[in-house]
Amino acid sequence: MQKILEDFLAYLEAERNMSPNTIKAYLRDIEEMQAFIGKERLHEATSTEIRAWLAGGLKRGLSKTSVARRLASARTFFRFLANSGMVAHNPAEAVRAPKAGRPLPSYLSQHEARVLLESIRGTGFFDARDRAILELLYGAGIRVGEAAGLDLEDLTMSPEMVRVRGKGNKTRIVPFGTKAREALEAYLPLRKARLERLGKPEERALFVNKNGGRLSSRSMERMVRTRCIKAGLFKDATPHTLRHSMATHLLEAGADLRAIQEMLGHASLATTQRYTHLDVTRLALAYREAHPRARKRRDGGDKHGKDGE
Repeated sequence: MQKILEDFLAYLEAERNMSPNTIKAYLRDIEEMQAFIGKERLHEATSTEIRAWLAGGLKRGLSKTSVARRLASARTFFRFLANSGMVAHNPAEAVRAPKAGRPLPSYLSQHEARVLLESIRGTGFFDARDRAILELLYGAGIRVGEAAGLDLEDLTMSPEMVRVRGKGNKTRIVPFGTKAREALEAYLPLRKARLERLGKPEERALFVNKNGGRLSSRSMERMVRTRCIKAGLFKDATPHTLRHSMATHLLEAGADLRAIQEMLGHASLATTQRYTHLDVTRLALAYREAHPRARKRRDGGDKHGKDGE
């Protein structure tokens, strides 16, 4: 079984181009399923046993989203076994995922985003670094993992562009604004001086920690939460909140949805369209003001009179 799992992980990386974090999650799911069904008879697993395993997760308080991911892991694993001739069929294909409502993404208002970004006034290394990270997360709308994975050579200042490696190891070029460029220009000399003092001048990571190593995604998440609290924004904000905020504010300004899709690196336009739900009130008001069949005359009749034609 250990050899099978190793081959499966290699398949996820080479054939499916999954990220390291996704591969770890799939491995954890398969190991838990194996413990539930039994290692010696996993190749004989039935749809009923897989349903029971998923139901157990729900009873223990797992979210429907997490259970749906477990099912995706099982389907992928048994499909791999079937294609390799190790099982006759995929028992997970007959199992339906629990329906989970997709919550609207949280975001900061334009005022809140400005308060957060202008709250860091120090000129030392950590203040300059954190300001650069926040400006880039908001200015480019990149994922926290993409920001943590940036190297110096991924950044250009003229034009203001950053090359990121997203999901599935896909690379895209994303623009960022003047404020992000100014923050990065203030940070880079301090970064260089710190690395030279630590004896690590060859470090390529764009954002580094106190020891001169690459700053992790988890550290960036903690930083965002801490900075929001210090700015007086008592929201459960994350780096993804800044990504959602950037997309929402672009939509409010009239940016093209497909252009935003390309910037965010969404494979499907449907994913990007979720951000339109955040601005329903503004959309409804604009409709009432602009659409000829929505406007009403001041005398109470519609534009074309009693019959409406």
